[in-house]
Amino acid sequence: MKKQKKTWKEYMWILSALYLFLGLFNILFAWLGLLCFTIPLVMAILGKGKSYCNTYCGRGQLLNLMGNKMKLSKYNNIPKFLKSKWFRYGFLIFFMTMFINMLFMTYLVFNQTNSLKEVITILWTFKVPWKVANESMISPWILQFAFGFYSMMITSTLLGVITMLLYKPRSWCVYCPMGTMTHIISKAKYKENI
Repeated sequence: MKKQKKTWKEYMWILSALYLFLGLFNILFAWLGLLCFTIPLVMAILGKGKSYCNTYCGRGQLLNLMGNKMKLSKYNNIPKFLKSKWFRYGFLIFFMTMFINMLFMTYLVFNQTNSLKEVITILWTFKVPWKVANESMISPWILQFAFGFYSMMITSTLLGVITMLLYKPRSWCVYCPMGTMTHIISKAKYKENI
């Protein structure tokens, strides 16, 4: 049997891994994560459904690589409650609340009501101090957004890795907030395709 040649789409996991790695050296790389927010939504609005999730999502590919190729997954079925509509929508609401809170904290720094907090927060709880080498050239609100956004990306990746280890490789994809949003958009706009 002839082996199929891999396409560029199958290497999107490199971008996801590179994003997480570069953010450790320069927090401003966190801004690139906005692409992971906007591209899936734009694709869903344009009628592409969940094609971003199924084909282009670097995080999903990275979890698949870790779970299947590296054999880190236990391959257990994901619990029913994680697949339930109330959990997926509830997690989306929680995630968006945390995102809005992050935007509000950025606004307070922009408005000079609060000072810059150089910290990465993991799992919305654990604060890791993170010093920026030279912040004099950058507006504090730009850095504040980067810290908040990178914290969200690290947290969601960590949740993905945990569920990949415990269950099937792409278990995160079942309750991923972006996947849930693209599903909602597709369901509302293109009912016949769902």
